[in-house]
Amino acid sequence: MSRRHDVLILGSGIAGATLGAILARQGVSVLLLDGAVHPRFAVGESTTLYTLKVFRLLARRYQVPELEPLTSYSGCRDQIGPTSGTKRHFGFIRHEEGKEPDPAEFNQFSPPSKVLQTSHLFRQDTDAYLFHTAIRHGCDVRQGFAVQDVELADDHVALIGRDGDRYEGRYLVDASGFRSPLAAMLNLRKPGSALKHHSRSMFTHMIGVLPTDECLRVDAGDRPPIPWVEGTMHHTFERGWFWSIPFNNTADSRNPLVSVGLTFDERRYPKPDDVSPEEEFRQFAARFPVVDRMFRPARTVRPWVSANRIQYTSERTVGYRWCLMSHAAGFIDPLYSRGLTNTGEVINSLAWRLLEALAEDDFDTTRFQYVEDLQQGLIKYNDELVNCSFVSFSDHSLWNAVYRVWCAAEVPINLRFDRFTERYVESGDDGVLRAMEQAAYPGSPVPGSPGYQSLFVEMVRLCEAVDRGERSAADAGKELMTAVQNSPVVLEHLGLRDPGCRFIYPQPADLRRMAHWLRHEGPDELRYLTTGVDVRGRPLPAAVDDAMVMPT
Repeated sequence: MSRRHDVLILGSGIAGATLGAILARQGVSVLLLDGAVHPRFAVGESTTLYTLKVFRLLARRYQVPELEPLTSYSGCRDQIGPTSGTKRHFGFIRHEEGKEPDPAEFNQFSPPSKVLQTSHLFRQDTDAYLFHTAIRHGCDVRQGFAVQDVELADDHVALIGRDGDRYEGRYLVDASGFRSPLAAMLNLRKPGSALKHHSRSMFTHMIGVLPTDECLRVDAGDRPPIPWVEGTMHHTFERGWFWSIPFNNTADSRNPLVSVGLTFDERRYPKPDDVSPEEEFRQFAARFPVVDRMFRPARTVRPWVSANRIQYTSERTVGYRWCLMSHAAGFIDPLYSRGLTNTGEVINSLAWRLLEALAEDDFDTTRFQYVEDLQQGLIKYNDELVNCSFVSFSDHSLWNAVYRVWCAAEVPINLRFDRFTERYVESGDDGVLRAMEQAAYPGSPVPGSPGYQSLFVEMVRLCEAVDRGERSAADAGKELMTAVQNSPVVLEHLGLRDPGCRFIYPQPADLRRMAHWLRHEGPDELRYLTTGVDVRGRPLPAAVDDAMVMPT
């Protein structure tokens, strides 16, 4: 039996390794345990601007500078390896069986940033890098560890392996994902009916995938401002979507692979028993001419992962001396690339609480209540957003409105995060970041905005009426678009209120006009996003004008 540790972390992927590095950097004794061995395959490769900001804050708040390379493509390339791709946009193309897609139904969203550049992370390299970072900061590790039993007691926790080895600690974080031993032992999984969204998934890595740009038959005027290949592509169809996430989309990359997946409603498209995942994928891709052209020459380089319904959630995510973290707590769908962002948010809220609990030897569940509320909220809002999106994929007018509800959150949530982090940097007061958690709607795309909450609820109401057959998708789309246009929290000068604006690609001048509108005409609840106040109540400079500009 090994020595006792302060914290046992089950799972050494991005979630477990990042938390382990943070805790070890602060002097906590940590044991990372995992059933697998690095390097290893993982999906969840697409980052968002908010992902990068959260990880940059984690690097600075907890003095783990090795997290900084994850916040830019160049950092990944130079510090981890030339195997990740760049991501300059979210791209959406709607498909119908047997037809070329209509360019009028193209959508592209490029979130504005001057400093940070989102990436397609080649997870076997980034996860191994973080795993080694955790070790350098002092984590002990045990790979290839199969859990036989979990022990929770008043004064300790323990993990017992199938080989009889026993590891004891003061607190247990289970970051192992869907097959969480802790969730199984405590029977924490809710029934499938607890979630609205339905999808099953299959995914792999391929070589030889053709860029979307080469497979479309459209005029030059219908091409977006950023090539499709330079972002995360979502090829949508009724109740499902294909993803294409290239690691080979820059001249610097030495990785020829593309992450490929298909996610679709298992009720409409039940999993067959008599075909392999490869055969099913290719048969399904052949229904859509552009998708077929993309994948027909491609070759699979690793075994497919194919799963039935992938949604799950938990009755509780925290308890006395334990926490289910990130994908051990629940999962919805890879649409909108929320996985890594949610992971970073949960780590940010858990780490400081756990450090204080260890220092005070007090693991009362109430001190972790916000972590519970956050994780349940993240599941709830993502479930509703993705369910509405799947409902809307059958009709562009409805999808175009749902898409804009999603887009409407992206700039405010990043500006909100910026304002709090500016105050933290200026003051050095960790209480500023703790105050950021004080929001009415934990887990919401814009957690402190009643106006956005109202718009989101309206989207859910209309889409669920369509799903029940009570409204036509076209009528619901028209009503939701009107709600978007009339909502005071949908920012001006970004093109969100114009249903004909296919490509959301704000330039510096657009952002300056947006900032001026927000300061002088915008809703009171969002006015602080352009100025804010410091810890002494003084106005902060209106940094939006020059901080939020597009990357070149």
